[in-house]
Amino acid sequence: MAIQLATLGNGCFWCTEAIFKQLKGVQSVRSGFSGGTIKNPAYREVVTGRTGHAEVLQIQYDDSLVSFAKLLEVFFATHDPTTLNRQGNDVGTQYRSAIFYHDMKQKESAMATIEALQTSDAFADQIVTEVTAFEVFYPAEDYHNDYFASHGHEPYCSLVIAPKVKKFMQKFAEDMKPRLA
Repeated sequence: MAIQLATLGNGCFWCTEAIFKQLKGVQSVRSGFSGGTIKNPAYREVVTGRTGHAEVLQIQYDDSLVSFAKLLEVFFATHDPTTLNRQGNDVGTQYRSAIFYHDMKQKESAMATIEALQTSDAFADQIVTEVTAFEVFYPAEDYHNDYFASHGHEPYCSLVIAPKVKKFMQKFAEDMKPRLA
């Protein structure tokens, strides 16, 4: 077992944390911020768009159970990588599509995946996902973790997150962790 890190920004981390936590081989998912200039930012600062940080997930995964390529497949299938600084009604640089690679293998995989998606016409518009070397991850405040599990009844969760989770469950059923009875 070789535990690896992936740092991905695909819009609101509340939406995507609920997805990646269900993927086989994922050991942990932590919401946070990366790619900006302010040290130790708070959520209230990041949402202004002035810190330069993106909302990201830092994913610990066992690469003998799930590949970085599979993480990228889920990443691209569960957000719109063609909208610059926007995911649905969430607008600003903090919601940009971004891959913060931890090594050259991840960078090459990200670039190859984007190229393959572009040439396959999987998306009608050009992919604008930023591919940048990872520098630092700042964890978000604790209340952001397990947000969907804790707040599933709230309108944002039921209207925005639940459909994304449902889409993931349908498309990636064979890649999900077994459900406990």
